Amino acid sequence: MNTPTSPTSRLSSLDVLRGFDLFLLVFFQPVLVSLGSRLQLPWMDSILYQFDHEVWVGFRFWDLVMPLFLFMTGVSMPFSFAKFAQQGGRKALYRKILRRFLILWVLGMVVQGNLLGLDPKHLYLYSNTLQSIAAGYLISALLLLHCNLRTQVVATLLLLVVYWVPMTFCGDFTPEGNFCELVDRTLLGRFRDGVYWDEAGNWHFSPSYTYTWIWSSLTFGATVMLGTFAGQLIRMGSKHDRRKVVIQLLGIGVVLIAAALLWSLQMPIIKRLWTSSMTLFAGGCCFLLMGLFYYWIDYKGHIRGLEWLKIYGMNSITAYLLGEVINFRSVAASFSYGLEQYLGRFYPTWLTFMNFLILFFILRWMYRHKLFLKI
Repeated sequence: MNTPTSPTSRLSSLDVLRGFDLFLLVFFQPVLVSLGSRLQLPWMDSILYQFDHEVWVGFRFWDLVMPLFLFMTGVSMPFSFAKFAQQGGRKALYRKILRRFLILWVLGMVVQGNLLGLDPKHLYLYSNTLQSIAAGYLISALLLLHCNLRTQVVATLLLLVVYWVPMTFCGDFTPEGNFCELVDRTLLGRFRDGVYWDEAGNWHFSPSYTYTWIWSSLTFGATVMLGTFAGQLIRMGSKHDRRKVVIQLLGIGVVLIAAALLWSLQMPIIKRLWTSSMTLFAGGCCFLLMGLFYYWIDYKGHIRGLEWLKIYGMNSITAYLLGEVINFRSVAASFSYGLEQYLGRFYPTWLTFMNFLILFFILRWMYRHKLFLKI
């Protein structure tokens, strides 16, 4: 018999949803893309299209992976802050916030591949998902600690508006002329990702690199704050009426998407800039996903067939780090190189599959032995 989790237990829906997000990132998508590129079936083009990022204006399914990561960071914060504040007090909580911010920032530089390269010419200061989480986490942590819920909502709206003003009046929404691009080029200079060096030793900005970070930190913070609102709804509502929580999560999701589409008439939905309209649109989708997972798992108690996703969800940072930094293909090639003559053009797909299968077994072993990397 399925039994809903108690209000004091770990939020299973969050662990499963986080695991779903990481499974897509470090298993399903790379294997699917590798296989699809070799099958060369016309009907797969529309599927593969959704598993790649939008070039500029618009939103694809794959564009939701990173916002969902930030959103779920926010969902967990009301739970972790309440627990940690009781155990160690506010000073200890400040130390935890600063420690997590710094560790995420450094790990972001590791994942991007430049810190371990030990090459000053390719040292990029702000260029990774983990660093966007760090920035959004810091902003949200300060708001959670010092503001009531109403003030938090107002502050989140201000983050969106403050981002919007110079974007609208001090530039345009083209890759070359937007305000975010100007800020990153001015403040990061040669330490910006995408910089390349010519034979004369001079550096240049790459026209193909269009992701922005510094000014977009405002909307990173807004995304994480949307997650904290979902977390606060769940934390308080789980003690009283879970059905009401489900309705609120789904309702807010619909409202945010509608607001985003309306705002997009003036400010386009551009994930690479993390525009305010994109923040609301992605946030709305995250609310809908959180509502559906919460309804099915924590409200209805249906967890069978989904528990394996906790292997990724409860070690998400480990999964992300290993998936992005460590190449297990060489391990797979060491004992399966003889298959290349039989698999032909599908051999690289086999190596990709084995790469992430090895990662899965590592995470599974850690899960069974209750080894979780916590920052």
